[in-house]
Amino acid sequence: MKNLLLVFIGGGLGSSFRFIISKYLNVSSLIPYGTFLVNILGSLLLGLILGWAMKSNSLNSPINLMLGVGFCGGFTTFSTFSFENYSLIKTGDFLSFSVYFFGSIILGILAVLAGIFISKFF
Repeated sequence: MKNLLLVFIGGGLGSSFRFIISKYLNVSSLIPYGTFLVNILGSLLLGLILGWAMKSNSLNSPINLMLGVGFCGGFTTFSTFSFENYSLIKTGDFLSFSVYFFGSIILGILAVLAGIFISKFF
């Protein structure tokens, strides 16, 4: 029950931060920069958390559940990302779709790798 509560708290905090960032950055632009930013930052943070957890052999620790599963899970959003890509395709803006889609996927993976790499120094 404690682990569920930690994930719940982390998820609520992550979702709240995502809401605030998206509210201010997803305005009057073809590419939803708020969603893009939270997904890349969330990927970097998850890489840092998992890299540190692997290094310290503590993958199942309560802090990893709260930050990795809860916060990062609430902070990042695949469903919004998917809908925004659908919207770009529907409007026929294939250039923005391509930049947003491929940029998010490639930079997200690179951010996880960067987080794991950076965690080796802590």
